[in-house]
Amino acid sequence: MAPDATFSPAPSTPTHGDTCGAPALPDSPLRFILHFVQRYRGWYVLITVLETFNAVCGILLPYALGTILKAVTDSQGQASATLSSLKAPVLLFIGLCAGEVLFGRLAGAVQVRLGPRQRQQVVREIYHYLQHHSQRYFSNHFAGALAHRISETALGVTQTLWSLITEFWPTTIVLAVTVGLLFHAQPSLGWFALGWTVLFVGLSYLLARRARAHVIRAAAARSDTTGAVVDSVTNLTSARLFARLAHERTHLEGHLGRELAAIRISNGYAERVRWFQFTAAAVFKVGLLCFALQLWADGRIGVGDFVMTVSLSLMVINEARNLSRRFLEFFEYVGNVANGVHTIVRPHEVVDPPGAREATIEQGHIRFESVRFGYTPEAPVFDGLSVDIPAGQRVGLVGLSGSGKSTFVNLLLRLYDPQAGRIVIDGHDIHTLTQDSLHSQLSLIPQDPSLFHRSLMDNIRYGRIEASDDEVIEAARQAHADEFISKIKDGYASMVGERGVKLSGGQRQRVAIARVVLKNAPVLILDEATSALDSLTEQAIQETLERVMKGKTVIVVAHRLSTIAHLDRILVFDQGRIVEDGSHTELLKQRGAYWQLWSRQAGGFLSDDPDGTPHRPAAALL
Repeated sequence: MAPDATFSPAPSTPTHGDTCGAPALPDSPLRFILHFVQRYRGWYVLITVLETFNAVCGILLPYALGTILKAVTDSQGQASATLSSLKAPVLLFIGLCAGEVLFGRLAGAVQVRLGPRQRQQVVREIYHYLQHHSQRYFSNHFAGALAHRISETALGVTQTLWSLITEFWPTTIVLAVTVGLLFHAQPSLGWFALGWTVLFVGLSYLLARRARAHVIRAAAARSDTTGAVVDSVTNLTSARLFARLAHERTHLEGHLGRELAAIRISNGYAERVRWFQFTAAAVFKVGLLCFALQLWADGRIGVGDFVMTVSLSLMVINEARNLSRRFLEFFEYVGNVANGVHTIVRPHEVVDPPGAREATIEQGHIRFESVRFGYTPEAPVFDGLSVDIPAGQRVGLVGLSGSGKSTFVNLLLRLYDPQAGRIVIDGHDIHTLTQDSLHSQLSLIPQDPSLFHRSLMDNIRYGRIEASDDEVIEAARQAHADEFISKIKDGYASMVGERGVKLSGGQRQRVAIARVVLKNAPVLILDEATSALDSLTEQAIQETLERVMKGKTVIVVAHRLSTIAHLDRILVFDQGRIVEDGSHTELLKQRGAYWQLWSRQAGGFLSDDPDGTPHRPAAALL
C-alpha cells in the first residue's frame, strides 16, 4: 500500500498561498520541512522506531562480545562449564546481529518507498506555488535557476529528513548507549565518555552551524550558474549570429569563477571542521584506551569490560568521524531548502481576494475607470486613465514604444494590478474574479508566441483541452496551419522543440492563432499577431481573423497602422495618456497625433522613434 494511502495528510499552518489558489506553504525552512513531515508522520514514526532498534542492536554487540569473553575467562578452562556459560551470551550476540540486519533492512524498505513520494510531493506543491507568481517575478528570475531550485529544494527536504532520522538519530542512540554501558562497567569511564561526548557534539554543532552561511552562498552560486547556462543555451542562435560564442563562454566563466570562489570558501571551512573532529576522535580513542588499561591494571575492571570498552571506543570513533560529514551535509541540505524557500515561497503580488468568484463574460464590455498604475509606484505609466470599450467593438492601440499600449493589455489580462481605480468587464471588476475565470475568457495572440515542447496537436488543443482531434484540425485549417502541418513527417504528432524552435516564426504564429480559434473566447487581444507572416499568408490569416473577430470585443496592438485602419476605433497613446480617440478616417481628418504617425510610417510600419526611424518586424525585412 502506498504511504500516502495509509496515512492521510495532516493540516498545516498556512503562511503564503491560501489566498490565490496556491498551496499554503510556510516561509521558513524548518516549518517548510515540518509541513511535509506532517503529511507522512505515521511513516516517519515507523522508520524512527526501526532505526532506533537497529542502532541499539549495533551498539550492544560489543557488550555481548564482552559477556562472551567474560564467560570464557570465568570458566577457568573447563569445556563443559564454558559451553554452558556461553549459551546465553552467544544467543544474545546472534540475536543482536539478526536484529541489526532485520531492522536496518525494514527501515531501508520504508525509506525506498517513502523517499520518492516525499520528493515528488515537494516538487508538486512548490511548482504549484510558483505558478501563481506575477509577471514581474518571472521577469526578475532565470527560468533555469527557478527549475534548479525546485529540484534542489525537493531533494533537500528529503535529504534533511533522512539525515536526521537515519544518521543523527542512530548516532545519538549509539552515544547514549555507549555512555550507559561504560557507566555500568565503571562510573569513571562513563564520566569520561559523557564529558567528551557533550564537548565534542556541542563544538561540532557550533562549528558546522558557522559553515551554514558559506554553504547557502555556495548553493545560490550553483543555482545562478545553472540559470546562466540555461539562458545562454536558450539564446544560442543569437550568440552564433552575432559571433559571440566566445563571449558567452567568457560570460559563463564569470559565473563559474564566482561559484568556485563560494565553494572553495565553503569547502575550506568544512575541512577545518574535519581537522577538529578527527583530532578530537583520536584523543578520545587514545584517552579511553589508556584509561581502561589503567583501570584493568588496578583490578577495577575485568577483561570483558576492557574488551567492551575498547570495542565501544572504536565504534564511537567511527560515528564521530561520520558526524563531521553529517553535520556539514545537514547544513548543506538545509541551505538548499532555505535557498529555494526564500526564493519561491514569497508573498504573491497578484492574488485572488477572499470571496473571488467565477463569472461568465458574455458580451465583453470593457471599462478602465480612473486607473493609476506604475511598474514602480514613483513612476506611474497611467494616472487616472479612463476609457470605455463597448461590447463587440474592435479597437486598435497605437503609439510610440513606451506610450502605454502593452501596459494597457497587461492590466486587462491582470498580469499586474493597478494601484488605484478599477477595470470592469461586463460589470464585473476583474479584481473580484478568480484569475482562472478571467483568463479562460480572454484570448491573446502575442507577437512572439511560445510553444510547449509537445506535439502540434497538444499545442493547438491547449486552447480548449477537451476539444476533439477533428476540432483541433478544423482550427488549424482556419489558421492556415494545416497547410504546413500536413507536410511534416509526423503531422500533428510532431514535436515542436523547446519554445517551438523547430518551427519558423510564421508557423509558430499560425499555431498560436489556431489555439485561439479553438478557445473561442469573447475578448480577443492581438499583439502584432501577423507580423511574422509573409504577405500572402497574412492576407489569408487576416480573413480568418475577420471571421474570428465577429461577435467579439477585439483589442489590437499594432505598429503597422494599415492593419488597424479598418477597425471600428483607434486609441492613440502618448506617455500613458489617450490623446486621440476615433476611427481611422476621423483621426486623419483631425490632422493630429495619429495623422502625424500615419504620415511618418515607412512601408506601412510605425516609427518607434521621434525622428521617424521606422519599426519593422523582422519578418517584414526578409
